Amino acid sequence: MDRYLKIGMRRLKSAAVILMILFVFAPSLLAQDMIEISTVSEPVLDSGNTAWLLTSSLLVLLMSIPGIALFYGGLVRQKNVLSIIMQTLFIVGVVSILWVAFGYSWAFDTSFAESGNPLACIMGGFDKAFLQGITTQTLTTGNIPELLFVMFQCMFAIITPALILGAFAERIKFSGYIVFIMLWVILAYFPMAHWVWGGGFLQQMGAIDFAGGTVVHINAGISALIMAIMLGKRMDYRIGHPITPHNVTFVFMGTSFLWLGWFGFNAGSGLAADGLATNAFLVTHIATSTAAITWMIIDWICNKKPTTIGACTGAVAGLVAITPAAGSVGLLGAFCIGIITPIICFFMVAYIKPKFKYDDALDAFGVHGIGGIIGSILTGVFATHLITGEDGAQGALYGDWHQLGVQVFATIVSILFSAVITFLLFKLVDATIGLRVDKRVEEEGLDIYEHGESAYNH
Repeated sequence: MDRYLKIGMRRLKSAAVILMILFVFAPSLLAQDMIEISTVSEPVLDSGNTAWLLTSSLLVLLMSIPGIALFYGGLVRQKNVLSIIMQTLFIVGVVSILWVAFGYSWAFDTSFAESGNPLACIMGGFDKAFLQGITTQTLTTGNIPELLFVMFQCMFAIITPALILGAFAERIKFSGYIVFIMLWVILAYFPMAHWVWGGGFLQQMGAIDFAGGTVVHINAGISALIMAIMLGKRMDYRIGHPITPHNVTFVFMGTSFLWLGWFGFNAGSGLAADGLATNAFLVTHIATSTAAITWMIIDWICNKKPTTIGACTGAVAGLVAITPAAGSVGLLGAFCIGIITPIICFFMVAYIKPKFKYDDALDAFGVHGIGGIIGSILTGVFATHLITGEDGAQGALYGDWHQLGVQVFATIVSILFSAVITFLLFKLVDATIGLRVDKRVEEEGLDIYEHGESAYNH
């Protein structure tokens, strides 16, 4: 009897010890479980994606300064190179301010759609004006800080109007240019960004524009054409007698910065450091390489010399055309886009422009406008499930003709919208401030008369 009593006492003591252990440690274990549950349910910043998007934002800024500034600056004459640099610098400054003030909210806010506001078809809302409600802890797609997404998209807003400069180079008044660019960014870029990327009707239709074929290149390219036509030809512009670039080395350097920066432009647009970004990186490089070599060959055949300007122009055409397709096409699409685009762009620059006698000074329309149109449409041909996934879009080459129709519709909408807005803005600004410089200013150069300095002091 005593033996059983002793055994029972020992078991009771053991149970008491276990209960004490549970009493002491259970709350901390339970709290740890709650922390783990909370961690699973709440988004956590992805440092890899964040690092890549920080890098991509920097790369896209390089496309404007110094990329476009050098590329366009080298193509104009010596007396006008600083005017190009000043126009580019102005865009970087003023568009950045407009973007954080209300542009980001216009393009990417969702408050109008959520409240049923009829204006949701053209803008997102103004709840995020001046970045209200966005903190360092606010995350967005890809688990990156929303402030970083704001900056990444800001770089796109900067590069777009900078592309237009090539159309009216060497003959636009800086004061009129300032007002035109500010109004154009507000009334042409912000709405298009919302339609295609911010939940607008083109995005809802399923239009593919991975990094800016419609929003950036068609938008800017068509506006460039309208401006070139309405502003008129340069005084000494003669059909068949191209104006010689003053510094081909600048053109090459600008192309190099554009090529480098475009990897952030395209490979960053998936907002993640993943396989899609890798594919975008690959197809961007292959399409650009193919386009540069294709243009060089055409140049060699037609003009008897393979020129640096030609190869650089071909590279830019390839960069433009692959932009909307970078997130949906594979290697086949990259090669085809890289071959088709420079052929059509060369034809537009060498034959169509002289035939219709418009002075698109640096071929902003012939390269960016036409390249954007080609890329947007061919996205509907070469998009493949190998890149987009089984539930993603697929092009006409693989049997989905509907996607091609959507791409054509989005392209037409972009062309018409950009043309109408630019026409109206030109009329308004020209009637109030004026856009064309005086003959003497154009003859002597914009650098001295408009900015009071010279790029080259001897």
